[in-house]
Amino acid sequence: MEIEERQKPNIVVTGTPGTGKSTHAQALVEACSGLLQHINVAELIKQKGLYEGYDEEWQTYMVDDDKVIDELEPLAQEGGLILDWHTCDVYPERWIDLVVVLQCDHGLLWKRLERRNYPLKKIQENNECEIMCTVLEEARESYAEEIVVVLQSEEPEDVESNVARMVQWVENWKADRGLS
Repeated sequence: MEIEERQKPNIVVTGTPGTGKSTHAQALVEACSGLLQHINVAELIKQKGLYEGYDEEWQTYMVDDDKVIDELEPLAQEGGLILDWHTCDVYPERWIDLVVVLQCDHGLLWKRLERRNYPLKKIQENNECEIMCTVLEEARESYAEEIVVVLQSEEPEDVESNVARMVQWVENWKADRGLS
């Protein structure tokens, strides 16, 4: 099946760890009544062994991008994916219809990561990434400007309004292709 024939869009929900990617992705799945499938890419990497090793100092897997792409390719061709991961530049541009970059205040992010019991070094690195807009820059360098959207993710109300915006985007995507 060619990518152009997809009946469902592929959406990336990305952001620094702690910005609410999984919360948003799951809420979008529920709001779209089964049209979309949430894939937590970090969990997929662990479950399928899509890594080359584990970095004890940073407490993270050293991801094999090629294995990740090989694993996701057949699903991406069908469409209907919400790819939830702190990075987005690994996915081929042809797969992706929308990139949502979640951001939040770095002080709030710090507290969220502390609640997850992240080591101080990892909290500091992630906080710096948020301040420097590292994930946003990665998205802008990897995808067409018109498909990259930045949404704030600080309060529960933000999730609700962000998901409503994404649902409207999905409806528009379908309408643009004459799909019901």
